[in-house]
Amino acid sequence: MSMKIKFTEKTFKRNRIYSGTSVNFSADKIVLPDGNIALREYLEHPGAVAVIPFAESGKIILVRQYRYPVRQVTFEIPAGKLGRNERPVSCVQRELEEETGFKAGKIEKLLSFWPTPAFSNELIHVYAAYDLMPANKNPDDDEFIEHIEIPFDTALSWIKSGKIRDSKTVIALLFWEKNFRRKKGRRYEKK
Repeated sequence: MSMKIKFTEKTFKRNRIYSGTSVNFSADKIVLPDGNIALREYLEHPGAVAVIPFAESGKIILVRQYRYPVRQVTFEIPAGKLGRNERPVSCVQRELEEETGFKAGKIEKLLSFWPTPAFSNELIHVYAAYDLMPANKNPDDDEFIEHIEIPFDTALSWIKSGKIRDSKTVIALLFWEKNFRRKKGRRYEKK
């Protein structure tokens, strides 16, 4: 016996709670597949990019910064929010230069994912950047960050030890390790 289940929820009443400069918060009433009404609270986000920059040294570049919501200093791959009508590749170049002081000669798309679809519509597009060239580092006025270069395997060990806990960084590094490392012939991992 097979039962077809309908999953789609439909908006009954939109209710924007807060409109911010970076994100918005909503609490919409929705119609469930069975016809009942429920509440869905969520964050509206314009989307973002993240990039694994491979330095000429064969190391990757991470940024170190304080993240107020978790009250800790984090190690992350460079990333940032998409501007209005901005293409992800353009955002990668902008964020890479702003946060690390490098431009990429080659950018390769890795994947896109929703980090928390239960309460946010944010979609993160992840890239790898190669053939880096020096540029002007220019972080946002409210960003206090520094970049560090570390071997790829060190970054993987930091995931295992819990030193790296940022989801986009964990996903990007593990995805590259699984799907691209052998294909690249370790070209970007000089010892």
